Amino acid sequence: MFHYPKTRQDDTIDTYFSVDVADPYRWLEDDLSEETAAWVDAQNEVTFGYLRTIPSRDAIRARLETANNYVKESAPFTRGEFTYFYRNDGLQDQAVVFRTQGSAEDATVFLDPNTWSEEGTTSLDQLRFSGDDKKIAYSTSEGGSDWRTIYVMDATSGELLTDKIENVKFSGIEWRGSEGFYYSTYDKPEGSELSARTEHHKLYFHALGTAQSDDELVFGGEGDPQYRYVGGYTTEDDRFLVISGANATSGNMLYVKDLQDTPSVLVCLTDDDSADSDVIEHHNGSLLIYTNLNAPMGRVVKVAASSPQQSNWQDLIAETNDELSIETGAGYLFVSYLVDVQTQVKQYQLDGTFVRDIALPGVGSASGFSGREKDKTLYYTFTNYTTASDTYRFDPKTGEAELYRRSACVIDSTQLESKQVFYTSKDGTKVPMTICYRKGITLDGSLPTILYGYGGFNISLEPAFNPNVASWIEMGGIYAVANLRGGGEYGKAWHDAGTQQQKQNVFDDFIAAAEYLIAENYTSSQKLAIRGGSNGGLLVGACMTQRPELFRVALPAVGVLDMLRYHTFTSGEGWAYDFGTSAQSEAMFNYLLGYSPVHNVKAGVSYPSTLVTTADHDDRVVPAHSYKFIAELQAKHSGENPVMIRIDVNAGHGAGMPTHKVMDLTADVYAFCFDQMGVMPR
Repeated sequence: MFHYPKTRQDDTIDTYFSVDVADPYRWLEDDLSEETAAWVDAQNEVTFGYLRTIPSRDAIRARLETANNYVKESAPFTRGEFTYFYRNDGLQDQAVVFRTQGSAEDATVFLDPNTWSEEGTTSLDQLRFSGDDKKIAYSTSEGGSDWRTIYVMDATSGELLTDKIENVKFSGIEWRGSEGFYYSTYDKPEGSELSARTEHHKLYFHALGTAQSDDELVFGGEGDPQYRYVGGYTTEDDRFLVISGANATSGNMLYVKDLQDTPSVLVCLTDDDSADSDVIEHHNGSLLIYTNLNAPMGRVVKVAASSPQQSNWQDLIAETNDELSIETGAGYLFVSYLVDVQTQVKQYQLDGTFVRDIALPGVGSASGFSGREKDKTLYYTFTNYTTASDTYRFDPKTGEAELYRRSACVIDSTQLESKQVFYTSKDGTKVPMTICYRKGITLDGSLPTILYGYGGFNISLEPAFNPNVASWIEMGGIYAVANLRGGGEYGKAWHDAGTQQQKQNVFDDFIAAAEYLIAENYTSSQKLAIRGGSNGGLLVGACMTQRPELFRVALPAVGVLDMLRYHTFTSGEGWAYDFGTSAQSEAMFNYLLGYSPVHNVKAGVSYPSTLVTTADHDDRVVPAHSYKFIAELQAKHSGENPVMIRIDVNAGHGAGMPTHKVMDLTADVYAFCFDQMGVMPR
């Protein structure tokens, strides 16, 4: 038996629609308190005390280091006189920006985030060039926080300029010519910047050489509509400013301003925010727009820039039966279709004339095909679960492609195999799942298996290689990815089928995936782990509390676990499109209460061996979700399975996490799984 820290309970009670709901661990929401800090230390002492006793832990960590120790390079891009690319020599905590005027072998370091902090915890977020390619604006994140700082440098000399924009959040960096750039942020919240609610996003313009205090408020002030998320960018020719405003992570309003007009007038293009819309380009007096308005799979429309309202939109590339996404480059449109979670790409002229189908190297995920209109060569990457990412050079005039850079990954992909299956969920819906394993395995139900899922926010889980996943497979495991409803794999309707009072569909899909793996003899309940992060952490928390007997191990990471209060932290209220809120209606409150993991831990139930993972600087999904969930588990769980929490220090929701921390976390998760399943890794 494990001796967990005793977590104090208080008498906090909230009343929702005349229903009293106890919240005894409310005090753990205070991330500034010394009591919370002491509790974190005490929990980590127990968790790491156990992890250090696992015999295979060090060997697993060493295996992950070997698997990750190869050069990784991005596709190149040319700006001004230089060609730039990102490179990680293998185990560097952050990728380094290189540049060259010749070959890649002659490249020199241009920007090295590894020098910004001793532990590699300050990361490069975005890097954007001015219209004349002579200036660069880039943003940094400290400790994984969503708050950013923007710096400006001279692209020729590499010297920093005096411009510095602080406290930026959920923002692009979008230049207007070379005079300055647009960015978005919130007023700094009172209290903890890591957990306090943020509202009313605002768009600013920063003119080079001026103080941040002098930046122009472009949108979001008095008299403007108020949105939780605001973004602004210009078309490539700098003719139009496009502004997107949204109150949720799905659906937005779209505005445009002709910057050549004096005075320029902001025109609203859309009638409502029920659809996702985005201006792609300005071409011959027309705006080209992606939208899923009246087209759940997506389409491309065009409209005269002089009268761009939604009522005037005309199809340029009509909706098909497959989910559409789009890029522009070299004066073409590249439309990617997701066909049963595999990429197919078609090339079009800007007037909508079909050019060709792009021949890809195989079945998997292709990304790239983006660039400036003047670019003569484009690059794309191709990968799947068993093939490390290779980069291809593409000639948009001829359609010919050639291998530009083969991955240097040391893992032997020829020994790995994956296959896609379709299983039946509780209500009869067919759901795709990809299962990855070593060639030649025997399906006898004994193989340790990790089932991964997400199922939310219109996000598609497309096949991509990960050396850490490949290592799990090499060590004798199976890795399965279920493409659940709530994601974007089959368009807006697939997404909507996993939202609000249909959220249970997502959990049912995941449970059915687990039952399929067991029924088909890939694994058994005693050898099955479920894993997911963020919305996927909610998925794991809900499934382990609904079907605790089905899984041996549960791994909820940075999860949304208190569904009655998630919207009261940071920008959480923007997730209401997917979740609904407890304040929305009595019916919605009751639905959330029915599956909220924090509120559905039952006394006397034996839960799976659980390793909750989170980080103290996570200001996307605040760690209080995980703190309260593990407190409930430790107070009520019966049986001998460990229920623990691993709290990373000076890390956030996941973006920008240094390589050594990623490997440390992965090694602990794998060691926990193997130990609890009673399996020695191969």
